[in-house]
Amino acid sequence: MKFLWLAILCVSTLAATAQNSSRVKELERQRKEALAEIAETDKLLKETTLTAKNSLKRLTLLSNQLLNRKKVLSLLTQEMTAIDNQMESMRQEIASLENELTVKRENYKKSAQSIQKHRSSQDKLLFILSADNFSQSMRRMRYLREYGNWQKLQATEIIEKQKEIESKREALQKTRAEKEALVQVREQEKNKLQQEESTQKTEVQQLNKKQKELQAELRKKRQQAAALNKQIEKLIAEEIARAEEEARREERERLAREKKGEKTTEPETESKKRVADTKGGYAMTQAERKLSTDFASNKGRLPAPVNSTYTIVSYFGEQQHQELKNIRMNNNGIDLQVKPGADAQAIFSGEVTRVFVVPGYNNSVIVRHGNYLTVYSNLSQVYVKQGEKVATRQLLGKIFTDKEDGNSTILHFQLWKERTKLNPAPWITR
Repeated sequence: MKFLWLAILCVSTLAATAQNSSRVKELERQRKEALAEIAETDKLLKETTLTAKNSLKRLTLLSNQLLNRKKVLSLLTQEMTAIDNQMESMRQEIASLENELTVKRENYKKSAQSIQKHRSSQDKLLFILSADNFSQSMRRMRYLREYGNWQKLQATEIIEKQKEIESKREALQKTRAEKEALVQVREQEKNKLQQEESTQKTEVQQLNKKQKELQAELRKKRQQAAALNKQIEKLIAEEIARAEEEARREERERLAREKKGEKTTEPETESKKRVADTKGGYAMTQAERKLSTDFASNKGRLPAPVNSTYTIVSYFGEQQHQELKNIRMNNNGIDLQVKPGADAQAIFSGEVTRVFVVPGYNNSVIVRHGNYLTVYSNLSQVYVKQGEKVATRQLLGKIFTDKEDGNSTILHFQLWKERTKLNPAPWITR
């Protein structure tokens, strides 16, 4: 019964140790991802000078940096807690193994003492010959043989158990050293956070003295954004009107054929028939409806609209700036800052319906995915043309690099459903 209890305890502690170890690895993975984002933002900050043109972008980068740094600190704390739990599980496991070893040693000691009392060959022979019959003699011989094998097995298990305990102690010592290293890393991250908070505070103070320049730059950006939005809405309306006209034309042709007594196969008619999901929406063919459904089902798993690492420097919607009280920003999509030379890529298969130019956003490309549309703006070069079918991750164009703005390379990305703007951030993966 005692041995069974020890076995159950050992299994439970092993499971707890494995679970804590898995938790530590997952936290470490998340911490490394956050540190990678910090490293990328560091590069962008070094490339971005503090001017009225890009000051808000710099503050967003700094805010992202602070958030990621705080995330790293939080993950480090969680990691250290998980390591503490792991160490406790390991200590319990070692204690369980030592108890098991004690039981084995006691059993082996009793066995050795018993052999000591009856160790002569004559005693063994008498034990066999004193049997009542031949069958009993054979059983006694087998018993002595199995008893001897059991003793050897016990001795081997004791040695293995000692080795296991030593291995666990070494692992515990290693884990303890890892925790001590994490304590130092956390202190370093705290110092970096304080430095970054100080940098942000200094820049906010400088920008508060340049409110007029900031407001003028914001007015310019709002005008450019309004022009882009007006152009997109106009193009979407034209596409919806064209699809509606196509649907009406197809219906007229169908009625004309029926009047003449002509017949068409039902599957062929249905596949070409255009129907809108909502009143005044884009009338889709059967293939376009399937594409739209597939697009929607991949929300949260779509690739980024750029073929490199990125940092979001402006988010969707109207927002009060966290640090500058008199500054409000509005964005119809998101802005992703990347390294110079990066390309825009399609986040899903579809058809290029428009390629156009708007001042402040250079070239733009619209890709239709059923009744969803994605817009890729601020391209210096375009690799596709209107009417072209594109695949997921297909390159659409090179993102413009502003050499007058410290080689700033930003893609403006929008997502629409019919005539409604959506927040693209929840749709794409990091």
